[in-house]
Amino acid sequence: MKLEEFDFNLPHDLIAQTPLKDRASSRLLALEKKSGTVSDKTFEDVIDFFNPGDVLVLNDTKVLPARLYGIKEETGAKIEMLLLKPVAGGYEVLVKPAKKISPGTVVSFGDGLLKAVCTDSFDEGIKHVELKHEGVLENVLDALGEMPLPPYIKETLEDKERYQTVYAKHSGSAAAPTAGLHFTDALLEKIKAKGVHIAYITLHVGLGTFRPVSTDVIEDHKMHSEFYIMDHPTAELLNTVKSKGGKIISVGTTSTRTLETIVRDHGKFTEASGFTDIFIYPGFEYRAIDALITNFHLPKSSLMMLVSAFSDKETIMAAYQHAINESYRFFSFGDAMIIYEDET
Repeated sequence: MKLEEFDFNLPHDLIAQTPLKDRASSRLLALEKKSGTVSDKTFEDVIDFFNPGDVLVLNDTKVLPARLYGIKEETGAKIEMLLLKPVAGGYEVLVKPAKKISPGTVVSFGDGLLKAVCTDSFDEGIKHVELKHEGVLENVLDALGEMPLPPYIKETLEDKERYQTVYAKHSGSAAAPTAGLHFTDALLEKIKAKGVHIAYITLHVGLGTFRPVSTDVIEDHKMHSEFYIMDHPTAELLNTVKSKGGKIISVGTTSTRTLETIVRDHGKFTEASGFTDIFIYPGFEYRAIDALITNFHLPKSSLMMLVSAFSDKETIMAAYQHAINESYRFFSFGDAMIIYEDET
């Protein structure tokens, strides 16, 4: 398949720059995956698509203030660094400008409160660094780092907690699992009161999720790996729900990639952790999830391909055009959609 098949024209003013004051007041486009029928809702209406005994799966990763601005000690050159994920002996990072950093280079942040020593260099601006600091890294990042907002967001985020889900728990992400930003504690309680199970998995969002697809033939694209965890009680719950005919509703592409990775590798849900570089595009056979809640994604992104695989490319493109015509808000702070299968 060609990359251009997943392109669309988006008016710039539909790119949401700030989160809505009330998370659950976002709009919700409901897409029936087989017929292509769309309906316009508000996000609070999402509960109408759940039945007692279903399970809603949320990614409880927490975003680190992982964007750092420092200087190259040797020359004083300004360096931007984004922490991506832990690796043996340090961290994998994305550096700008990458050509200024090579093994042995030291970058200083906050007058030396944090130092990054480059230990290895790779393509596409990726480096491995050893981080030197006093105390807990997360506390150092809270003091020095910024939330790693995507480059299409130009507005300043006044409250950094608005780039976290209300259930964020395990620190490690370089980007938010944005489909979850629409949920409030009150809405989650309503969902539980309906008899719907809430389950949590963790996938620390890294380069694999937000790196643009740059190959003309999408099958040639290589996903970067991201770390995931599913515990035993969650696996047991998901298997039980499946066995009783309940639906597994995945919140976000990150939850989806975790669930599909585990079922692909083990044949069922099981306690597991590790790194996944699963790349889901049309032709992929979904085995784990029954419905998907997600935001509106960038043209030609791997996320567009994932949602296209869950329905089909033409249906998704038509739904996106409907969203554009109706002035939905796009991308990280934008509105949401649910892709479901009509049971009638």
